[in-house]
Amino acid sequence: MMTQAGTPIGAIIAALPLDPLENRILLCHATGLSRVQLITRAEQPLTPDEAACLDTLVQRRLAGEPIAYIVGKREFFGLDFAVSEAVLIPRPDTELLVELAIERLPPDGRLLDMGTGSGAIAVSVAHARPDAQVTALDLSEAALAVARQNAAGNRVQVRFLQSDWFKALEAAERFELIASNPPYIAAGDAHLSQGDLRFEPAGALTDHADGLSALRSIVDGSPAHLLPGGWLLMEHGYDQAANVRALLDGAGYTEVQSWRDLAGIERVSGGRCPGRR
Repeated sequence: MMTQAGTPIGAIIAALPLDPLENRILLCHATGLSRVQLITRAEQPLTPDEAACLDTLVQRRLAGEPIAYIVGKREFFGLDFAVSEAVLIPRPDTELLVELAIERLPPDGRLLDMGTGSGAIAVSVAHARPDAQVTALDLSEAALAVARQNAAGNRVQVRFLQSDWFKALEAAERFELIASNPPYIAAGDAHLSQGDLRFEPAGALTDHADGLSALRSIVDGSPAHLLPGGWLLMEHGYDQAANVRALLDGAGYTEVQSWRDLAGIERVSGGRCPGRR
């Protein structure tokens, strides 16, 4: 489609070919107006530059590119997060993991976020719990750059380390809680070639194996970096809860359980490190 310069904003919203919410998001991005201003300035005409920008944005979306990548941000846990193709787009499902971590982290506790990506988990916990000491790891330096930007933008203190899982940590370093949303989609899964996943970094989505290898690595390595009684919490696929609980049971974790997301799917599993303080 070609958007005509001079067309009132109110008329544009109804004419765009996308979902109404997406139409508004892209129009806000093209014009620099807020959602409220789209209403109060409905008669304001689009400038030629705004019309050209909007056409480009709409074409990108029609080609399947995720809205979050097009506008460069996504809301998560009530905060704004910058996103790029270097990181996964934060999803509401992961807010369950954040809520569980906040509830279980003791006062002045230390939390480790493994495979932080955009920093959604680490930054959200640090924002909600300013008493906490939060460390976040990722193998990708490009992802860490985005995460650092989000920590600064949300005015929180997080220590970021480039690391292949636990390797960059000091041998004696311990935490009260470890949280992770690791790659858990199995190689060859049809979902990898569908929807937004086509555009997201494959290494953050799939372990290129059975979908459990990253989860195994975390379970196997976590006892060396958790205090006795500390929690390990991991997001996983819709059909992986029983397998993840088995991994935790096999490693001697106690109080092993899974928690359901808003859709009723077992989305997070975890347990407590053997031993009590």
